[in-house]
Amino acid sequence: MVRGLFTAYTGMLNQQYRLDTITNNLANAATTGYKREGATSRAFDDVLGVKIKDSSVSYVIQEIGNMNLGVKIGENYTDYKQGSFKETGNTYDLALAGNGFFAVSFTNKNGEEMTKYTRDGSFTTDVDGVLRTKDGDYVLNDGGGQITIPTDAADVVVDEMGNIYADGDLVDTLGITDFENYDYLEKYGENMYTPVEGAEEIESVAAVRQGYLEMSNINAVSEMVEMIAITRAFEANQKAVQTADSMIEKSVNTVGSL
Repeated sequence: MVRGLFTAYTGMLNQQYRLDTITNNLANAATTGYKREGATSRAFDDVLGVKIKDSSVSYVIQEIGNMNLGVKIGENYTDYKQGSFKETGNTYDLALAGNGFFAVSFTNKNGEEMTKYTRDGSFTTDVDGVLRTKDGDYVLNDGGGQITIPTDAADVVVDEMGNIYADGDLVDTLGITDFENYDYLEKYGENMYTPVEGAEEIESVAAVRQGYLEMSNINAVSEMVEMIAITRAFEANQKAVQTADSMIEKSVNTVGSL
């Protein structure tokens, strides 16, 4: 019965973890370039009971059953599936059709600069014509430097290859990077990623779409349906805890008093 309490508790803890993940997805359903997260779970290693010193089975150890110790929280994973495109018509709104990431220079609270990668192409220019993200970080070119667009340019065009033209003259080329294995990317914030040890950069084949933004790949209806299923599973585990608690109470107060 005590084991039943623990098993139901692990189930409740796992469902709460899954619920937190889905809540975060729904909160970022309108975040540009956001990629859906999911949570996995796995069973604890089984504890086996065996017959020992049993002459009927000679010297062979025979399993007589197993005791499952509940569910264990697994790992979060990211679904990198392409999101839908939203047409904005803005010159510096860019989306990537295919695998790849924009490279940006991110500065943390300690003033340390590092390169991050994102699918969020909602860019703008400052008073000096430097291309920045909506949070003020520098957008990098294919050489890892800043991109400066003439402030007096009447027409700015970005082609599919990421080449930036101002009034017909080539100004710079966007730094677009892809990775061999996305398992070596670590999420940072809402929609940026940091490569960890083992990440291998490869040439991106993504095409740039000017005047569009890639929306999140969240399906709000599916997330809500899954949230309801998780709530029901949590309630079932909660009921199991209450039942086990009631059985223990009767064992102690009724059976134990005989």
